[in-house]
Amino acid sequence: MDIYDLYQQAVQGPEADVEFFDRAYREVRGREPLTLREDFAGTAYLSSEWVRSHLERRAWAVDIDPEPLDWGRRHNLVEPDLATRVELIEADVMEAETPRVDVVSALNFSCCILRRREELRRYFEVARDHLERDGLLILDLSGGTEAIIATTEERQLDGFTYIWEQASYNPIDHQGRCAIHFELDDGTRFDSAFAYDWRLWTIAEIRDLLLEVGFADLQVYWEAVDDSGEGTGEYRRTEEEENQEGWLVYLVAVR
Repeated sequence: MDIYDLYQQAVQGPEADVEFFDRAYREVRGREPLTLREDFAGTAYLSSEWVRSHLERRAWAVDIDPEPLDWGRRHNLVEPDLATRVELIEADVMEAETPRVDVVSALNFSCCILRRREELRRYFEVARDHLERDGLLILDLSGGTEAIIATTEERQLDGFTYIWEQASYNPIDHQGRCAIHFELDDGTRFDSAFAYDWRLWTIAEIRDLLLEVGFADLQVYWEAVDDSGEGTGEYRRTEEEENQEGWLVYLVAVR
């Protein structure tokens, strides 16, 4: 196991993401989306699942770091058919040129690494410019009362433990520092395998910026929770919710 393999197992669920993209696009546009630009793509895990789900689908996976892209090429795009329908682009998402697509995605809370308002606003402009006239920008975001405190959460998976650490939070500028650690069952540890110094944006702030740059609407899909407060993986569109200890949403910006 290496850190990218562990991250994909512990954090990502591209099959569910693709299923949601299909659902959201059909609800808004009444047809099936075929093209995807995956920004902040890392190992292009989502792009690989996107093209695997439909023979006519294409994807452009953009990331500034060559290491995860190379890992994804060697592990996620090993099937020749997938490799021909996913283009890996090593570039800043602000500068990468791709064709216009049906869906631009920025998942795994990637928008939070853009810590200044003008940076996030500029990214939304770039994303909009790379969408087809009927395209959607899809983000995810988390929050809740426990998102702003120092805490550690552990989750046991097959052969290893995933550890999420929220080290600090500054209420003045909403800057937070977090890290992901992994501990294998044999005792091997990957401390700070992934570290984040980001801003905890609110849904309201993101909505305001999206509307400023010309998006027509922002739809919020809230994850339902079970009786114990755990997320169920089911998302419903909503306009009003009570705050929770932790919440997770998809944000769908309509061009």
